[in-house]
Amino acid sequence: MKIAICSDHAGVEYKTKLISYLLGKGYEVLNFGTDSTVSMDYPDVAHPMAAAIEAGEADLGIALCGTGNGMSMTLNHHPGIRAAVAWNVAIGRLAKEHNNANVLVMPARFISYQMAVSIVRAWLTADFAGGRHQRRIDKIPL
Repeated sequence: MKIAICSDHAGVEYKTKLISYLLGKGYEVLNFGTDSTVSMDYPDVAHPMAAAIEAGEADLGIALCGTGNGMSMTLNHHPGIRAAVAWNVAIGRLAKEHNNANVLVMPARFISYQMAVSIVRAWLTADFAGGRHQRRIDKIPL
């Protein structure tokens, strides 16, 4: 499975560590940046990552920024993306089970790195429940 990943300057430290974690679990990782703590604009990395997922170049995506809000707002402007902000394990798991989120967004300034790993693990191992949840997703305009 290929996982695309991106961050702004606030999330770069966690992104770098998560890349190593994911590679160690056998995932292929596509890094869309940034790779610096120098202030930058999150849409500059979010849009290319979303386009890669929409094009089938990656199966899922993970994004990090200070609050998670900017990344999720940007990513959700892409019709093929369902980005969900998660700040704990239950939210991460339910993002997949109920919303079939194909991008996980985390607020790097508000969670620990260990929490980020736990959220990623819960999201990656969860399965979409379908049923009434699919009906709800079908009502989200593209």
